[in-house]
Amino acid sequence: MSQKPWLASYQEGVPATINTEKYASVAGIFADAFERFADRPAASNLGKTITYKQMDHASRHVGAWLQQLGLKKGERVAIMMPNCLQYPILVAAVLRAGYCVVNVNPLYTVTELTHQLKDSGAKAIFILENFAHTLQASLPNLNDLQHIVVSTLGDMLGIKGHVVNFMLRRVKKMVPEWQIEGAVSFKSILEKGASLNLTPVHLGHDDLAFLQYTGGTTGVSKGATLTHGNLVANVLQADAWFVSELDLEHNPSPVFVVALPLYHIFGLTACLLWVSHIGAHALLITNPRDIPAFIKDLSKYPFAVLPAVNTLFNALMNNPDFAKLDFSKLKVALGGGMSVQKAIAERFEKITGAPLLEAYGLSETSPFATANPVNTKGFTGYIGLPVCSTDIAMLDDDGHPVPYGEPGEICIKGPQVMRDYWGRPDETVKAMTADGYFKTGDIGIMNDAGYIKIVDRKKDMILVSGFNVYPNEIEDIAVRHPKVLEAAAIGIEDDYSGEAVKLFVVKRDGSLTESELKDFLKESLTNYKRPKVIEFISELPKSNVGKILRKDLRKPKA
Repeated sequence: MSQKPWLASYQEGVPATINTEKYASVAGIFADAFERFADRPAASNLGKTITYKQMDHASRHVGAWLQQLGLKKGERVAIMMPNCLQYPILVAAVLRAGYCVVNVNPLYTVTELTHQLKDSGAKAIFILENFAHTLQASLPNLNDLQHIVVSTLGDMLGIKGHVVNFMLRRVKKMVPEWQIEGAVSFKSILEKGASLNLTPVHLGHDDLAFLQYTGGTTGVSKGATLTHGNLVANVLQADAWFVSELDLEHNPSPVFVVALPLYHIFGLTACLLWVSHIGAHALLITNPRDIPAFIKDLSKYPFAVLPAVNTLFNALMNNPDFAKLDFSKLKVALGGGMSVQKAIAERFEKITGAPLLEAYGLSETSPFATANPVNTKGFTGYIGLPVCSTDIAMLDDDGHPVPYGEPGEICIKGPQVMRDYWGRPDETVKAMTADGYFKTGDIGIMNDAGYIKIVDRKKDMILVSGFNVYPNEIEDIAVRHPKVLEAAAIGIEDDYSGEAVKLFVVKRDGSLTESELKDFLKESLTNYKRPKVIEFISELPKSNVGKILRKDLRKPKA
């Protein structure tokens, strides 16, 4: 694997390595953006736009307020919000003040929130009022948390903010009652911070920037410790890979659609950190599940970059208004977080004229590890090539490299790979090889040109009579049926074959029958791969990022 065949497949102009010394920290990326792009739009949300200069001032005020609390350098500060204008301000503020961001999913339950805040040892939290009741219920178990700042969705929206808050509280009833002693408002700390000075903090590549918690699909959620060096590297890797397609000389402020939540690593790096680095304009979508409102937002901003997951692309295309949008500025459509399905990619390109490029990464890799070159034509089924300064080895269960074309675990080494799991030396040892590769748990195949195809998660693999069956393959075939909207496959116990395939299907057309679908699958799948059981359901369980949760489908029904 040390031959790195992928370098010969790189697009012209993409370097083999990146120079991470360009920035000492992520705070340095923000400082550079605030100076170079002061008057450009930085972010828009719910009809309100803030410039980089406004983001600079607001983050300076919040950072100064945090510093006067007496927190030590490296202390953890949690952010528990959906995409809104406060989010980029808070990330910049926490990092500029010398602290570490703990991104928290705002839809967490009390149990999940308590675990993450206890595990991280967060001393402060910024939370949207809609979720304050969850925090209130967690507080009896949180001894480290000392400072609570509560924001409203309308806080950065000016006069319109009063209307937004009234609608959420009184009309839509989306703000449950809460009462937290000692909590302060976001607006009050902005005001107080304006009279304070932000003290410059020396930060280097080894300093902690983010505790990025994994989705917990393999057990209890763990915090990937991402340093400033990890994120600086990944921003520069994304830049080296994608920036040529954006033509910044003629379009200096491209619009990025930020429907991916900023608390998720894909959204954080692609839609905030890289956006700031190039002075782009982030269109923040607070509720991407409201597809009609989402498409209405898209109609107001000719967008250049659309990163999303397979299920979100599918949901957008299933609304007829999506096809009516102006796609003339669309340069990069990027699919990640889960496998992009062929039927979805081909339909997307037919509607928009832009190929849907697949990329791959994890929280532990900041996240970009592989991506298809931006000049890729059409759907390839590959997650692409290892990005600049990245080495990937495909290993068998004994840690030995497998030949090209043979399945092996994707193992990643590069400057974007996390330092360790926070407070979990045992888990860190299990996740790393002796020579420093991160073991992803994903099974893939690399061809002799360096392109990688994922065949599935190790734990999701189904063993039928000794044959490996990968759910992604079955799902990809199933959704090609015109009457299938979505599909997910799992393994179930079988007396004859050990395991058999069960397929859960959401119908696009109510007339679809089990026998019709089985006949269709028979055309593309060999016998042992065919579903023994098909269950039609109204919707598939998904994470807040839109990833299908097979683990929930495996749970026995109550």
